[in-house]
Amino acid sequence: MQYHDILNRVAAGERMSEEEFIHLFHQGDLLQIACCASEARQKKLPGNIVSFIIDRNINYTNICSCQCLFCGFYRSDGDADAYVLSRKELYGKIDEARALGATQLMIQGGLNPDLTIEFFENMFRAIKGRYDMTIHSLSAPEVDYVARISGLGLDEALLRLKEAGLDSLPGGGAEILHDDIRQSISPHKISTARWLQVMQCAHRAGLESTATMMMGTVEEIGHRVDHLRRIRELQDQTGGFRSFIAWTYQGGAGTRMLKNHKVTALEYLRFLALARLYLDNVKHIQGSWLTQGAATGQMSLFFGADDLGSIMLEENVVRSVGVKNRLDLAAMIELIRQAGFIPGRRDTQYNIVETYE
Repeated sequence: MQYHDILNRVAAGERMSEEEFIHLFHQGDLLQIACCASEARQKKLPGNIVSFIIDRNINYTNICSCQCLFCGFYRSDGDADAYVLSRKELYGKIDEARALGATQLMIQGGLNPDLTIEFFENMFRAIKGRYDMTIHSLSAPEVDYVARISGLGLDEALLRLKEAGLDSLPGGGAEILHDDIRQSISPHKISTARWLQVMQCAHRAGLESTATMMMGTVEEIGHRVDHLRRIRELQDQTGGFRSFIAWTYQGGAGTRMLKNHKVTALEYLRFLALARLYLDNVKHIQGSWLTQGAATGQMSLFFGADDLGSIMLEENVVRSVGVKNRLDLAAMIELIRQAGFIPGRRDTQYNIVETYE
């Protein structure tokens, strides 16, 4: 098996197999992989625009029964710094975000046993009645948990949330879609099959989503590829994934991981480029400047990424372990310009609403 033969076949339109992905990951020439990924990006998204969005990530509660080993954000109900946001606090955060140009709210939190579906219905209806904002919120584990403690099936829960104002779902809670890894790092979180089922039900209900991966805990490359296979297969069925976002685990204060694999910038970029080639049915690939830093985020644009996500007006989960990468609007525009691309502010559906040429 020669890596250039694989790249030539993929460039000609053949689907990459899992075995070919692993071969390229270990033995393929990095720059040739990058060139192939960039060409694939151009075929799918012609032009020179790199997109980003202004949003706010609002964590409505840090009380969580899941208590994943890799997480430094969660608290137990009796902890002194445990909280559930009041409506006044929520509105204050949204008002600040609106003043800075945000169009999207990513509202996520812990699995709090006191918050049934009525809490979310009331919150979403209140937001929609007060603001013209897209609610891109609730990860698959949150949806599953809310449905279960409310005595509802997934379909009914998602339809009720949609009717209350939920517009789309982020891909959080996927980590690695392989149950051996999930049992090791998040034993109380939903299974691979259940995560996929939530997304399938959401897509069926007309709620599109993103797909994510957190890499760099205890998984190996085969586990990552199995994750991608499951995403690609579900996308073949539903077409509901708007983008794929890979980010790297950040160990630090408050986490209980005994060991992890530190993902280097080169490993991250190689994986991202191969993901662009493997996920031939996913339109957008996002580069993660938040966990990898601005320079690697910028480099991801030459490895198949077409989007740099959000400028992150607020982010608490990664920050809770000591990672403090930040970009404001001017810095994001300059980062993209310096790479030779045209910055394009987008909405949640990836429509470009403003360019900065």
